[in-house]
Amino acid sequence: MRKGEGPEYIIRPFREEDLASVLNINRSCLPENYTPDFFVYHFREFPQGFWVAELEGEVVGYVMTRIDRGFSHRPHAGGACWKGHVISLAVMPHARRRGIAEGMLRKAIEAIRSRDVKEVYLEVRVSNDPAINLYKKLGFKVARRVPRYYGDGEDAYIMLLSLD
Repeated sequence: MRKGEGPEYIIRPFREEDLASVLNINRSCLPENYTPDFFVYHFREFPQGFWVAELEGEVVGYVMTRIDRGFSHRPHAGGACWKGHVISLAVMPHARRRGIAEGMLRKAIEAIRSRDVKEVYLEVRVSNDPAINLYKKLGFKVARRVPRYYGDGEDAYIMLLSLD
């Protein structure tokens, strides 16, 4: 919970009854939209990594993560490893610039860290400066650029946070 300008918000674990609100946020804020089953699947697989933010009783943001097994994004790490993946993060426009995204992401990273995972990665549009700046603030670094990653042809950065 944060005090300051405007109403206070809370960050809490996602519950299945939040699904309609999360779908609305996803469709309102992001061009990449997921099915209800996609959200429920990831919640059931890693419930500790799915958080929402409430502002005045309204769900205004979410972060959804998972744990993947695959090759590390860290140079010279070698071999396959378990890694955290930030799948989706969004906050409604009227609730932005209050620290909500940062707070949710910190909770998700701690959940991933508790699984003894050594890195967290995410994809972000190269044009999304506010998100890139937030991720850098939390210690993420650009690992590489992926041409035409998104459906509209925009490139993505793969950003990486080392947890060791």
